[in-house]
Amino acid sequence: MTRDEMRTVGLLFGEELALGLVEPGQVDVPEVRKAVRSHPVPSRVSRFFQRVQQRRGALTYDRYSVQPMMAARRAVLGDAAAGRPKVLVRADEFPHWEAWDKPELYGTQAGRHFHATMTAADVPYLMAVTPRIPRQGSDADGTADRPHTDDELELLAQMRRDGVAFAVHGLDHRTRHANPRRHSEFTGLRRADVAERLDTAQGLLRDQALHADVFVPPWNRFDAGSWTELASRFDVVCGGPESIGTMGFHMTPSWRGEAVWLPAYAPLYGRAEDVLPAVRALLEQETALWVPVVLHWGGERDRDWHALDELCALLGSEGLARPWEDFLLAARASRQLAGTMERDREREHG
Repeated sequence: MTRDEMRTVGLLFGEELALGLVEPGQVDVPEVRKAVRSHPVPSRVSRFFQRVQQRRGALTYDRYSVQPMMAARRAVLGDAAAGRPKVLVRADEFPHWEAWDKPELYGTQAGRHFHATMTAADVPYLMAVTPRIPRQGSDADGTADRPHTDDELELLAQMRRDGVAFAVHGLDHRTRHANPRRHSEFTGLRRADVAERLDTAQGLLRDQALHADVFVPPWNRFDAGSWTELASRFDVVCGGPESIGTMGFHMTPSWRGEAVWLPAYAPLYGRAEDVLPAVRALLEQETALWVPVVLHWGGERDRDWHALDELCALLGSEGLARPWEDFLLAARASRQLAGTMERDREREHG
């Protein structure tokens, strides 16, 4: 196994390895090697085909991520492979990228309602934060943006006090491309330009005492060539269905270089009413994996918060939603485990 694959093994069996229930040498079996196999970014044609297959329901999270990973766990742990899903809830985004244009819909009041719902249900989550708010962010020729308002700063500070984790959500969430199918703040940029935008965004968040080890690209798109820059700054890089067009479809979570790649796919990406039955199914199937879930609080507001309370009740009362710090600690431990496995392999082969 490669270093990336060994680190992914650490995410798959982290708790069992830490407790001594399984030894590193026991995980080198065909089912595990298949589940953690690291694939390169596919060609442009292959990525397009994968996106089509995903939209048609032929390329699914359950079949191509959950099933192989659980088969790997069963091959090593037997009946002990089953357990409760470890759900990582990500919310996109605050302030909303249309907060300047439509404050009556996506202003701080709606963001406060979402946060209150999550905290009342005891659901830990990560909020993707945009440091600058654009005017008409879907206009690729636009330039106007603004800093956070006082009420936005107040809510972000409340989130911090309430234990919300944070991610950098670009700098201003303005697309560089007019075509909605290509909306992105980061595609087409040189590495130096990516670095400059991230330097500014991270600096603005640090000024607000918002620490972020996670990156969430606006519209889930960035060029695969930007990975090295992103991985040098963040422990975890997130994505979504749109990421298939730039990165391809990959099992989640998995290590790529110096960061964990954590895309979320349907039905766990989208509306609470769709996420709810999917989470219930994973619970009933005793899917003992890290499970990324993405909600868009602006979309939940558009549906009058339909099903959000019910989803939060399930995640909170069953203790399924895990703090993001737990995952970040697991990622760091998996990095150390890979180092141990590499040293053991070197000793074996002299």
